[in-house]
Amino acid sequence: MKKRLILSGITALAVGASIMTFVRPADAAVGLHVSGRDVVEANGQTFIMRGVNHHHVWSPTQTASFGHIKAAGANTVRVVLGSGKRWGPSTDVPQVINYCKQNKLICVLEVHDTTGYGEEGAAASLDEAVNYWIGQKDNLVGQENYVIINIGNEPIGNTNPGQWTTATANAVRKLRTNGFEHLIMVDAPNWGQDWTNTMRDNAQTVWNADSQRNLVFSIHMYSVYNQAATIRSYFDAFRTMNLPLVVGEFGWRFNSNEVDHDTILSEAQARGMGWLGWSWSGNSDPILDMTTNFNPNQLTTWGQRIVNGANGLKATAREATIYSGVNPTPTASASASPSVSPSASASPTASPTAGTRGCAATYTIVNQWPGGFQGEVRVTAGNSAVSGWTVTWTFANGQRVTQAWSATVSSSGSTVTARNVGYNGNLAAGASTTFGFIGAWNGTNSAPTLSCTAN
Repeated sequence: MKKRLILSGITALAVGASIMTFVRPADAAVGLHVSGRDVVEANGQTFIMRGVNHHHVWSPTQTASFGHIKAAGANTVRVVLGSGKRWGPSTDVPQVINYCKQNKLICVLEVHDTTGYGEEGAAASLDEAVNYWIGQKDNLVGQENYVIINIGNEPIGNTNPGQWTTATANAVRKLRTNGFEHLIMVDAPNWGQDWTNTMRDNAQTVWNADSQRNLVFSIHMYSVYNQAATIRSYFDAFRTMNLPLVVGEFGWRFNSNEVDHDTILSEAQARGMGWLGWSWSGNSDPILDMTTNFNPNQLTTWGQRIVNGANGLKATAREATIYSGVNPTPTASASASPSVSPSASASPTASPTAGTRGCAATYTIVNQWPGGFQGEVRVTAGNSAVSGWTVTWTFANGQRVTQAWSATVSSSGSTVTARNVGYNGNLAAGASTTFGFIGAWNGTNSAPTLSCTAN
């Protein structure tokens, strides 16, 4: 196969070791950047990656796939490029970025030549991958709102995975020294699966190596992650460290020993984590193809699951606001009870009068299932800029918030209070931001009336 080594027979990860929590410095604010554990846009809007991987370097004529991937519901595409060491070199980076922008996709660009370095003799080092990015700098600077640089795919194999820490930290430093301000994505060793916990245990060291504190860690989940507990434990470790994590690749449970994709999708949705499925088409092992021969009208079993299934693209992906300024509400998840459908309800609070500092808020039930639901609140500044906001509401039917992101949420009985976090309190006049939460309900899940106050 062109690239996929699915590891089997490896002991599942043990993430029981105690992990320290660290205080993080101020976030970068150029284009896409990290705030807390979230990826956010330059305007402070949280952006959760929902997308697929595309074999561009091996199928360079399949440029229609960018539009097909968008039509499938994705908001992100991870594009396979080559540095020239094994594949490529990819000299069409400007065109690739344009394909992404034309189709309103965030572009994760990755050098694939690093796959399995140390075990795969032909593989490029991370330093060689950084040299490729430096050679592409003129094509990348100014694209920070649209492009995430994934330094190198699965950059260390199973031979001496401990080298990952120094190699990755040095690669990040070199990019920053050469003037890159992009959000950087770094892949795990062990062919991306980190079954030795090297990335998990050394993530803070790599984070500290980034002068801009603007990178996201990427785990690839294949047969090592065939148990729900293993997946949750790995996710929990990064949550405890307060470091950002995405699932940069994953496959599906086509047999009992393979990846528990249902848990990946449901846990990522509950945690507000990004994911990118492998892959649209072109695998030498076609069981991982989402389409047959790149034909969007011929979705495979895996493609149907990712595009139309519960917590899949159509149910959860939201377009980056850099393209539209508005996040459309996704359709109902296939996991919702057939008798209950999501609804957008609760009128916004009254718009502030001209010249006053105020805000409005709207409440949306994004997804609903027996006993639980996902909500979103959009906060919009009035005719003057605001430096902070507070939204309150009272549930009428015994609902409660169990988890929230992009806001500090507290409850007192049935009354809920949500306050901005550091990166989304400052809103220009008329600008919006959103926060989300997971809630519990029983019997009736009516939408409350919201009150919004601003500083």
